[in-house]
Amino acid sequence: MKLTVLGPGCWGLTLAWLLNDNFEDITIWGRESDLNEDLVVNKHCSKPLEVQLDKKVEFTSDLKKAIDGADIILSVVATGGVRPVCEQLKAAGINPNVPLVNASKGLELNTLMRMSEVIKDVLPEQKVVILSGPTLAKEVLQGKPTAASVACEDLQTAEFVQKACNVPNKFRLYTNPDVIGVELGGSLKNVIAIASGFAHSMNLGDNCMGTLLTRGMAEIVRLSVKLGADPSTLYGLSGMGDLIATCSSPMSRNYTVGSMLGQGKKIDDILAELGSVAEGVKTSKAVCDLAQKLGLEVPVSSAIYEAVYTDITPQEVLSKLMNRKLKKEESYDQIRG
Repeated sequence: MKLTVLGPGCWGLTLAWLLNDNFEDITIWGRESDLNEDLVVNKHCSKPLEVQLDKKVEFTSDLKKAIDGADIILSVVATGGVRPVCEQLKAAGINPNVPLVNASKGLELNTLMRMSEVIKDVLPEQKVVILSGPTLAKEVLQGKPTAASVACEDLQTAEFVQKACNVPNKFRLYTNPDVIGVELGGSLKNVIAIASGFAHSMNLGDNCMGTLLTRGMAEIVRLSVKLGADPSTLYGLSGMGDLIATCSSPMSRNYTVGSMLGQGKKIDDILAELGSVAEGVKTSKAVCDLAQKLGLEVPVSSAIYEAVYTDITPQEVLSKLMNRKLKKEESYDQIRG
């Protein structure tokens, strides 16, 4: 079987490394500017994480060549690049029966679409699968075990990807028909992860962290259910599981962004220093736009949006959250609607 990975970034390379023994052929596609000599010749990457790939892995900037004969195509490009890459896939003649597995977590800013919606907008006949869960790349590269959700409305397609990409002792996959819930859980938790890093750098304590995760989860569920998600999905791997992992680990890029914001650093300087994508930055704006459109309150996400896009100080962010109008805690039934 052949696996094609779209995007030679950290997570794309990590997945290619992880799935090496599952596929006879692995091709990684990227723009010419992203395919340096170390990658193409030595199958090696040193930043932001060190990844050494098998010699059988091929790199190419020719998309048609990359997808030719593929049994599974993994899309691991930044969310802002999903639509243009899909346009290129359309022009390259992608086979609609080949599962296109999206592993990017976020929302398209101008349309507020989930990634599966973006893909379907360009490739309406494509089999689309969502891969999401607690998958910090550094731990995966260390061979530490984790699990993730494989979401698709078509169970047969989900099971095909599940069996093809499951790695014994390392990467356990579960199928899930709730594409909306799996996508939103994986996307929205990035904003809460920024908040978590923010709180940690301000030394606000464990009680605050427990509060933050709980109220952050309430926002994720409230918004996701309004958009059609099954609330039980949000308490699974791509929701609560991913939330716990990214909100408690400095290995998370979003957590790191939050930590730097909590130290009073500005977002442009943070992103320049980080040198890689932190999807929660743009997602914070998308969440607030969605919440306004739906008439929902998302105070934690709104606070992070302000922290990212305005000159508000960390102390002012904390004060605004802690001194909001007192209210009743929602019950499960209220969130479910």
